[in-house]
Amino acid sequence: MTNSRGRLELTRWRNAVFVLFFVSGLGLASWVSRIPTVRDDLALRTDQVGLLIFGLSAGSILGLIAAVWLMSAFGARRALLISIATSSAGLLLVGAAATVWGSAPIAFAALALVGFGMGSTDVMMNVEGAAVERELGVTLMPLLHACFSLGTVAGALLGAAAAGLTVSVGWHLSLVAALALAAAAIAVRFVPLRPTLGDPADHTVVRPNWAERMRSSLAVWRDPSILLIGVIVLGMTFAEGSASDWLALAVVDGHGQSDATGALVFGVFVSAMTVGRVVGGPVLDRFGRVPVLRACSVLGVAGLLLVILAPSVWLLVVGTVLWGLGASLGFPVGMSAAADDTANAAARVSAVAMIGYFAFLVGPPLLGLIGERVGILNALVVIVVLMALAGLAAPAARERTRTPAAG
Repeated sequence: MTNSRGRLELTRWRNAVFVLFFVSGLGLASWVSRIPTVRDDLALRTDQVGLLIFGLSAGSILGLIAAVWLMSAFGARRALLISIATSSAGLLLVGAAATVWGSAPIAFAALALVGFGMGSTDVMMNVEGAAVERELGVTLMPLLHACFSLGTVAGALLGAAAAGLTVSVGWHLSLVAALALAAAAIAVRFVPLRPTLGDPADHTVVRPNWAERMRSSLAVWRDPSILLIGVIVLGMTFAEGSASDWLALAVVDGHGQSDATGALVFGVFVSAMTVGRVVGGPVLDRFGRVPVLRACSVLGVAGLLLVILAPSVWLLVVGTVLWGLGASLGFPVGMSAAADDTANAAARVSAVAMIGYFAFLVGPPLLGLIGERVGILNALVVIVVLMALAGLAAPAARERTRTPAAG
């Protein structure tokens, strides 16, 4: 990767990636915000809702695996558009399954499409984010992930408005799908063609040797640096995902606080995560990945211990802030570090993203099983250990030489 691109081209590329992160968050939160209505429309029990959601998870894993093949076969631009079109089609079908057909099996299949599209898009947009931050010579990945969070906020607000106005799931998700696809179709036009990602050097059609690229993609799992970056992402993502599912309950059951206080403390955690990602870029540029990741590990461990042991509500809130700040940068920095090897960036990002998704999917149920036996506060010790291991693995994310783009 060189810094030969003009400033305007780089700015358009950067803005396009921001759009991709935003619409991904928008689509995900739009579905999540309407789960209660979908449950009612399909007359599902709680366990059946869990099975329905599994379709999204399974599709996401398949999408993470397929992302490398898609980029090799179609190039970044077309692969991104294919993936977002797939998730948009899935959202439209989820709405139709709930509102028109009343079919849980169709909704399950549609959610698998949503997951596939979002999982593959996740890999590709992180590859693009790492590439553009490398050319600009500044750290963008934390801010990009903050933009994803902003998209989830917008999706949640739209979903709440749609539910409050009794707009059907079908109409709501169809509108979101159309907006996401239209925005993505415009944005990908500003993603540059790069032969290293399977794009033709010009606009002619080529047949990349994707089978060979797939074999080299599997080889990344034998790279110790990828596995160590995976340890960083595993610990930090486990901390993030577990807070989403268990923090409020830990405040209520573990510390005897009200439901309202539990919800408020979770809001503090989300706010701390967002602040950490917004300010993370300049901090990383000033101090470097390794010191910042180590500091995040220390903050996370200290915050978790305060949450577990806090004798008062204000110390509990302080611990939650430290926990959120500590967990905020692990995933975006892991994506940047994985993409440092530009020759095999998609495969490396895919591998690390799979580890992160594993933490999101497995972490909360695992804590639930442990918490049932020893109490939810004691179960949080698992996160303390993983956050400490993430700090020890921080040197694996050390920067390669980065040259700022020409003005």
